[in-house]
Amino acid sequence: MAKSYYDTLGVPRDASEKDVRSAYRRLARKYHPDVNRGDKGAESRFKEINEAYQVLADAEDRKKYDRFGENWRHADQFARAGADGPSPFTWFGRTRRRGPGRSEAQRSAPSGFGDLLGDFFGTRTRTGSGGFAAQPVDVPITITLEEAYAGAKRMVQTAPDPFSGEAGRRLEVTIPAGVASGSRVHIGAPAPGGAPLDIYLSVTVAPHPRFERKGNDLLTQVSVPLADAVLGGEVEVSTITGAKVALKLPPETQNGRVFRLRGKGMPKGKSGGHGDLLATVKVVLPTNLNDEQRELFEQLQELSG
Repeated sequence: MAKSYYDTLGVPRDASEKDVRSAYRRLARKYHPDVNRGDKGAESRFKEINEAYQVLADAEDRKKYDRFGENWRHADQFARAGADGPSPFTWFGRTRRRGPGRSEAQRSAPSGFGDLLGDFFGTRTRTGSGGFAAQPVDVPITITLEEAYAGAKRMVQTAPDPFSGEAGRRLEVTIPAGVASGSRVHIGAPAPGGAPLDIYLSVTVAPHPRFERKGNDLLTQVSVPLADAVLGGEVEVSTITGAKVALKLPPETQNGRVFRLRGKGMPKGKSGGHGDLLATVKVVLPTNLNDEQRELFEQLQELSG
């Protein structure tokens, strides 16, 4: 049986929204790809954590998950099926369901596809000529901010055709660079039986532990030693690509000041170019002072008094 989203985040089913958020942040910091470069296990774990958080952090999605488990994405179809009769949908998951009248091709279809986006399915309606036309399919997908920056590829699997018994197909789909949460990416593909199939990827970009997105800009914090803030200096700022950018600080830089690093934000899509990276200064006060350092601060205090 698949691990539940609650188990993935290590929280009980009655966990509060705050508990869910705290667990996510703790695990995201631990398994983030930037911290575990080249570790495929950590990368896979990070994706699982993001997926679990996206569902449990949303009140409506969490209700659906609590009721329908792994099939929570299809809650609306289940509700319509209960009101209008048998469901027109066919799906395969880790728990295989066998409805009446299904073909042998459907019953023998594989139930898991590893890194697949998930099994997607669609209805087919009868046309005036007696044939069938596939209806558009919406597929929810969660990606990391790094994938949103660079673009990504996913594999999807169509369900077997319920009328002809033809097996489904595996398709590689491309998510364009710069995509944002709430975007719908259209993909045209041939469906089983020959009818054209319109796929819409409903994109959610997972929260990032170090960057916040505002439009095409990215917001981050940069830690600055007190002496560098007072006297001026140079600090390194990490970008979403992992590269470091040198930021020169003028003397008497105030805590909370924002510096704009142009062109270091998200891609702007078809319009070209990139947004900016906004780095907010977070002055770090010294700790564990020795006697000499403390004496110097006391002198500074007297001079300032």
